[in-house]
Amino acid sequence: MTLIEHSTTPPSRIKETPGIAPAQTARARAAARRSLIIRVVAATLGLAIAAAVIVAAQQPDTDLSPQGAITLMVFVLAVWLWIFTAIDDTYIALGAATVLVLTGTMDTSALFSTLGEETIWLLLAAFVIAAGVRASGLANRGAAFIITGATTPRQLAHLTTLALVVTTFAVPSTSGRAALALPVFLALRQALAGRTALIKALAILFPSVILLSAVGSFLGAGAHLITSQILETATGQGFDFATWLLLGLPLALVASHLCAEIVLRMFTSAKDRGEKLRINSEDLEQHSDTPVTGPLTVAESRAALLLGAVVVLWCTEPLHGLHPALVALIGALVAASPSYGSVDLAKGLKSVPWSLLLFMAATLALGNALVSTGAAEWLAGGALEPIQSLGIAAAPLFVVLVVLISTFAHLVIQSRSARSAVLIPIVIALSPTVGVDPMAAAFASTAAAGFCHTLTSSAKPVAMFAAVDGIETYSAKDLLRLSTLLAPVNVALVLLFSFLIWPLLGLPLFP
Repeated sequence: MTLIEHSTTPPSRIKETPGIAPAQTARARAAARRSLIIRVVAATLGLAIAAAVIVAAQQPDTDLSPQGAITLMVFVLAVWLWIFTAIDDTYIALGAATVLVLTGTMDTSALFSTLGEETIWLLLAAFVIAAGVRASGLANRGAAFIITGATTPRQLAHLTTLALVVTTFAVPSTSGRAALALPVFLALRQALAGRTALIKALAILFPSVILLSAVGSFLGAGAHLITSQILETATGQGFDFATWLLLGLPLALVASHLCAEIVLRMFTSAKDRGEKLRINSEDLEQHSDTPVTGPLTVAESRAALLLGAVVVLWCTEPLHGLHPALVALIGALVAASPSYGSVDLAKGLKSVPWSLLLFMAATLALGNALVSTGAAEWLAGGALEPIQSLGIAAAPLFVVLVVLISTFAHLVIQSRSARSAVLIPIVIALSPTVGVDPMAAAFASTAAAGFCHTLTSSAKPVAMFAAVDGIETYSAKDLLRLSTLLAPVNVALVLLFSFLIWPLLGLPLFP
């Protein structure tokens, strides 16, 4: 008799998906569980903060008004949604502002008037001017002129850095500058075929410098305009183009070139840096829609003249009295004029990121509400006691904390404008109580917030250069490696400028 044995295998607890290995499915489920835990913890934290605000508002000795309590709860909810959900940032900001109006905390006119703020018109007109400069081909020609002078990788890195710093004055957004620089990088990648390490270094360098150099111009990021507007609401004094240029450009140049050196040493070897380069204009022209060699075209000459005139008028506002927004509007009309401009008005307006403008208007309304209802002052008062207990060391420590928090806030709030809307009202409210000038503290916070390099999702320029033409240029590990050195360097630079350089330029920390 033959004995037949049957072997059975217990059914797997993990449902296999066709084409996907069980291990991958298990990792996906583990990630989903972690995400659920994070969301539950975050929801609990948000509810706890909201409950604490309600209880505090009901205390007889509290300085927080009912309007301030409502503003704070809506503000906390907006921050929570920005951090823990994938809902569009603009949608959240508009929704939060609408709730404030419906609850009577903010007037309808206060919400809609933010769309008419000079800063919104300034940015809108600047985007039209940028569209004209881009259409003329001036930006590509300028980049080619600078880059083709490089004979070594170090020269190439620093000349590229200089070119990217200059674009801060031509395009008023970091993502717009990244889109402008991407074709230049593609051309360089072709010209440097085979030099893998140098190509990776340049891929990391482009977005890193774009983000760090934004502080050089008042229009370098929407967060700068939000900071200035909230300052003006709270103290009656904001920044102008010339003042921001004087304070921000030195930091932008130093931080950007230090970043270039760090990237070179971190991602290339001594042998890579020692090899000679020869980049021809023809190599770059293959990836440009406009010529980059020969004499300037009529469109390029006109764009250069217009851009130079607008920047000069912005910097000399005290002499002629024309508001920067009006100067920008005149420049936009010239850039789109039928006989002089290089772009028609309809096409120029299509290039305007309307979602960004709406987001700025809504976050301005939120920031102004925090200030006007006293919510920011009350919130700042809660954090004041442990700082004031330090006595004479309170003011320097406060500045250090502001810079550190602003630097690493990008890990939880990805939008730079949202970070300013969250931090600046509190910084402004806290500063006078510890003996720090609000304008100096706000500028230091905004400058420090320019560091957002840690993750691919931390900023749009970083995401844009992470995979070009479907080819990975750098990994998440590369970004983390860069951030471990670049973050401390950036913090040290902002503190150095805050305590030593900016006071010499007319912005003292301690009035």
